[in-house]
Amino acid sequence: MIGRITSSTMTQQSLRTLQTNVAERERLQNQAASQRAFRSPSEDPAAAATTLGLHGEQSRVAQFARNVSDGMAWVTTVDTALGASTDLLNRARDLTAQGANSGALSPTARESIAQELETISAELLAQANTTVLGRSVFAGTSDAGTAFDPTTFAYNGVAGDGVRRRISDNETVRVDVDGSQAFGVGATSAFALLKDIAADLRSGVDVGARLNDIDARLKDVVAARGATGARQVQLERASAQNLAVSTDLEARRTEVENVDSLEVLVRLESAELVFQSALKVTARSLQTNLLEFLR
Repeated sequence: MIGRITSSTMTQQSLRTLQTNVAERERLQNQAASQRAFRSPSEDPAAAATTLGLHGEQSRVAQFARNVSDGMAWVTTVDTALGASTDLLNRARDLTAQGANSGALSPTARESIAQELETISAELLAQANTTVLGRSVFAGTSDAGTAFDPTTFAYNGVAGDGVRRRISDNETVRVDVDGSQAFGVGATSAFALLKDIAADLRSGVDVGARLNDIDARLKDVVAARGATGARQVQLERASAQNLAVSTDLEARRTEVENVDSLEVLVRLESAELVFQSALKVTARSLQTNLLEFLR
């Protein structure tokens, strides 16, 4: 039996059609305004899951980038301090070589060399106590304000326990230097060595044998700087790799989450045309007359 199509049925169907057109037009308008393919996961669950995963990856890569940047600040500071220390020790060696020529030096000249060596010792100590944001770069994981005591030259840091930064899922890099290995500790430190040489000069002792001691300390500082340079290169490679991964992730996120503006505008114009046409058709098809009321 074929049912009779009443005005109520036609009205309900027309309203459903109009509501569908309105919803589609609103969705396209939101896409055009936000440049996003969807507002909630329910609109496209698969794309939403992919987007959430990509956002998580981007957050992880961004953290690695911050770690690399912080690590680069540490190794750059360490490299600068070790470079200055190398220059100071080279100058101290030259002065010691001059002081070893005791027969040609007057007491005044020996005193002058001794005073400069003491000044270099203080400058070297200042380099060894270099900090980054209040953290010593030569004291390991210790929170001590200085790596070396200014009086006894005792090491305040944690020997062998370094500050590390994670730069990828499977890679960490040490960003500090063990000050006890680079400068020595206490009476055997580079600072005490220069003070001892100054004292020997004042007392008339031949300081020629001290050149080997300076060379040994200089070798340790140069070795520490070489290791720091290798870590700096490692951080630079990690930074470049991290940037490439970040760019790739952003391209993938954009492909999934963003929309083509031109395509959305074309579809929006088409939806607007369909909506206006549906309004006109509905207005004509639902015209009532006296006969409809009499039924």
